[in-house]
Amino acid sequence: MNEPELKPPAVQAALDDNRNYLRAITDMAAGGKVVTHDAVYNDKGIKLLDKGMRVDASLYDRLVRHKLRGNIEDRLTVDDAVTVHTLMQVARELCQHDTLAYLLVHTLDEAGDGTDRLVAPLGRVRLTQQLGFKLTVMREQLPAYFTHSVLMTLVSIYLGLKSGWDDQQCMLLATAALLHDLGVMHMDPAWHDPANKITGVGRKQLLVHPITAMLMAREQKIYPKSVGQAILEHHEAMDGSGYPRGVPGSEISPMGQILIVAEVVSAFFEKYADDVPAQRLSLALRLHHRKYPPRLVAHLLPALQIKAVQSHIEVSQEQVQAIIGVLSQAFDAWSAQRQQLPAACFDEEGGSASLLVAQRLDALQKNLLEAGSHPRQLAEALPYLVGDAEGLAELALVGREALWQLQSIIDTVNSRWPELAEPSGECDSGVAQWRDACMAQMAGLPA
Repeated sequence: MNEPELKPPAVQAALDDNRNYLRAITDMAAGGKVVTHDAVYNDKGIKLLDKGMRVDASLYDRLVRHKLRGNIEDRLTVDDAVTVHTLMQVARELCQHDTLAYLLVHTLDEAGDGTDRLVAPLGRVRLTQQLGFKLTVMREQLPAYFTHSVLMTLVSIYLGLKSGWDDQQCMLLATAALLHDLGVMHMDPAWHDPANKITGVGRKQLLVHPITAMLMAREQKIYPKSVGQAILEHHEAMDGSGYPRGVPGSEISPMGQILIVAEVVSAFFEKYADDVPAQRLSLALRLHHRKYPPRLVAHLLPALQIKAVQSHIEVSQEQVQAIIGVLSQAFDAWSAQRQQLPAACFDEEGGSASLLVAQRLDALQKNLLEAGSHPRQLAEALPYLVGDAEGLAELALVGREALWQLQSIIDTVNSRWPELAEPSGECDSGVAQWRDACMAQMAGLPA
């Protein structure tokens, strides 16, 4: 499969606008030694920094005013740079102390060699000086993303080994997983604060970051196109609901499909570390089976049922009832709104917000019905679960996952159609009214 030629204006703008990346470099320099080993010039040939200069935060303003010639990391050295050796050390520590990595090791363990088998492909990765520097900036300034990248690499290798991939294939898979999030360093720092809820135009940076990372990997000219292809695809979905291209599974590479699953697996264990990650992930993979390759999911589900990673959930009947109520109102409100909107709002060629909401909500309700987890079905089951803590917990997890999917639809609408902040026209107004009602209902849910 050929790597796509993707370099739209939004991507070029992200690459050219390196303010956030330069800020990360100069901030890193405040805590460690960063020195120019070659002079730094702007694109007009004017020298900005001499060879042998110590870089610090005071140089940010000088650098950010210019378009630089070449890549700045090619002219810098940093103490304690990330290497393949240090990556393997981090990976081995995760295998000992991280719940997910530990689970993978012991599921893979056949002769006491689970850690070695999981880490070995990472040791064969080819890492250029430029990429080592970028990973060092990520480790120092965005440590959660750095750890996520190594953990996702381990999950990817696990899935590759379980799929019967050979050493070379697993090494390329490890490379793609390790580099998949380099694009986040060009994003606004507000994205790195979980407390911030970014909507509208601001979400375009999120949609662009897989393309930015793919271009960084391709720029090295040492990796096959399959590596960049997989990086590009790590937020796609088998049903075509992912990004940045929204392609169906038939157009997603085998390596890309592994990264899709590895991304959701590692993200669940990170996001819900203190809130039953194994149960939530198992449920999500089963509820949204159209999003993920079934053969890969089959390698994970048995491991997620191991009692050692299961957690107790305390939830009340009232909390479950509230979740069911919000979901029911969201579906019913859209059904009523849809009937009032003209047929033109759902024109397949129009690419409208109303068409996307209709398609995504139809798909969500279909998935829930097939899993016996539609709000109507949950409401019917709820009276029979009085005093059944385990049954209530399962319903609560189902409901929370459905709410997350509902929020995802709203976030997609907000990012693709920022004009809905001040809607004009019947179609946009209908979507905005439904969206606002859903958000108000979700905000009122009990903790």
